[in-house]
Amino acid sequence: MKYRRTIIALGLAMPVSIAGAVLSTFAASATSLPPKITMSEARALALKTFPGEIMKAELEREGGGLRYSFDMRQGRQWREVGVDAMTGGIVENTREHSYPKD
Repeated sequence: MKYRRTIIALGLAMPVSIAGAVLSTFAASATSLPPKITMSEARALALKTFPGEIMKAELEREGGGLRYSFDMRQGRQWREVGVDAMTGGIVENTREHSYPKD
């Protein structure tokens, strides 16, 4: 009876661990895909969200995906605007108290 429970438990655990491996492989390959949105398109979206001057722009991996990050200034006000590199959606629009340091 003890061996039967072990075999049943292993039988139930195997599909879960295989599914986890497949999902982690998919997630790893998803982040290695090239961005669908160009830097130029992302800049236009960021400027539409916060009209100002882009002081720093970069493509970065964050949260398992790719995003463009823009440090922007309008007068004395600073913002960080993030644009999803796959969808073009705005994923961040936060006020910064001063120019972000490197």
